[in-house]
Amino acid sequence: MTEQLQPWDSLWVNVHLATMSSAGGYGEIRDGAIAVRDGRIAWLGRRSDLPAHQAATTHDGKGRWVTPGLIDCHTHVVYGGNRSDEFEARLNGASYEDIARQGGGIMSTVRATREASEDGLLEASLPRVQNLLAEGVTTLEIKSGYGLNLDTERKMLRVARRIGETMPVRVRTTFLGAHALPPEYAEQADRYIDLVCDTMLPALASEGLVDAVDAFCERIGFSAAQTARVFEAARKHGLPVKLHAEQLSDQGGAALVAQHGGLSADHLEYLSPEGIAAMCKAGTVAVLLPGAFYFLRETRLPPIAGLREAGVPIAVSTDCNPGTSPMTSLLLAMNMACTLFRLTPQEALAGTTIHAAKALGLADVVGSLEVGKAADFSVWEIERPGELAYAIGGNPCRCVVNGGNVRFTGH
Repeated sequence: MTEQLQPWDSLWVNVHLATMSSAGGYGEIRDGAIAVRDGRIAWLGRRSDLPAHQAATTHDGKGRWVTPGLIDCHTHVVYGGNRSDEFEARLNGASYEDIARQGGGIMSTVRATREASEDGLLEASLPRVQNLLAEGVTTLEIKSGYGLNLDTERKMLRVARRIGETMPVRVRTTFLGAHALPPEYAEQADRYIDLVCDTMLPALASEGLVDAVDAFCERIGFSAAQTARVFEAARKHGLPVKLHAEQLSDQGGAALVAQHGGLSADHLEYLSPEGIAAMCKAGTVAVLLPGAFYFLRETRLPPIAGLREAGVPIAVSTDCNPGTSPMTSLLLAMNMACTLFRLTPQEALAGTTIHAAKALGLADVVGSLEVGKAADFSVWEIERPGELAYAIGGNPCRCVVNGGNVRFTGH
């Protein structure tokens, strides 16, 4: 239904729509049209059903496909330094846990991020963000977690906010103070969790820098009991939670985050049937990160069949980070999700649109083409939606629209 009182700001015609608004399919509308007013979708449907209505600007889509803007719902895109040396070490036989215990891994990036200025971090992060935006990304989650002290966590989150202010992308910030144990708190994990819960989170939340709270529940991270303390602190500040869960071992993290009504559990290679059941009951999204699986040469697959059978929504993300997934291509993540995890192309696109939106608590705003939702969409030079997960290294994105505004036009 469309109000006829005001003209539309823009109208796109001669397009095929993959609305992603129907379960189990692309929600295709062939030879469609989509209208925008005040930054939101005002009408969409078959072009033959287009009502008589004034539009300030009309765009000819030239028979291209339009999808919701892609959503990268799990990234660590703000960081300092480079960890290519660790990549080489792993190829020479060292494990991820070996490197972490020797002072590398996350702590290597912590040192570089602490040393970087805010402007320097922003300058280093923008090219990574630009790569994602050029592939049709319109919403981006950015985590902290490479500071592990108040000043640097604040600096990272401020940079994340600045990215949303200076780049054409909707940014959701996630406080990941419980990412690793900093050296100044060696053998004092509970004391560090005190700092996270009693000092860092209250300060950052009061400054409006936090949209959600995350933790790393793992043998080389934090225990389930310590993670639960972080979640309880988040609840006191009215913030939703999510979790790095079951990446290297089964620590019961997925069930824990589900018990706290969490938005998502991410990684999940060692997810148990009990964890799947808890996620299903809570509506917690499973976020798959095939880049880390590939980069770490993991061999244990997430339990895709169990997630499907339970009806757990499955999202897909780049996990862009310097140590385990230096990936700035969500299209490649979609391809990997299909080739490595055996998702279907439709599942991969749902995983980077409607399910990714749910993983960020934004399903009422973005993630599908529906009247009333934000006019965030991408225009593609493809024959069919499944092609987005097909080509390796290709980028068929021709135009990106954010809030009704054309922000990027490709060749």
